[in-house]
Amino acid sequence: MTEPIHDYDPADALVDPEAVDVFLADAYETGDAAHIVEAIAVVARANIRIDAADEPCKP
Repeated sequence: MTEPIHDYDPADALVDPEAVDVFLADAYETGDAAHIVEAIAVVARANIRIDAADEPCKP
């Protein structure tokens, strides 16, 4: 029997500037350029979601 695979997006966990700072600091500590680039992309997705949540709904 196989377990279902669930999609996880780390951008969902980045809900405030402090979480973003810790996430990016961890990425930079690796020294891996590809990992850092991916972390920046995750932060960009998180920022889009945060900005969209702050905007009022338009009728």
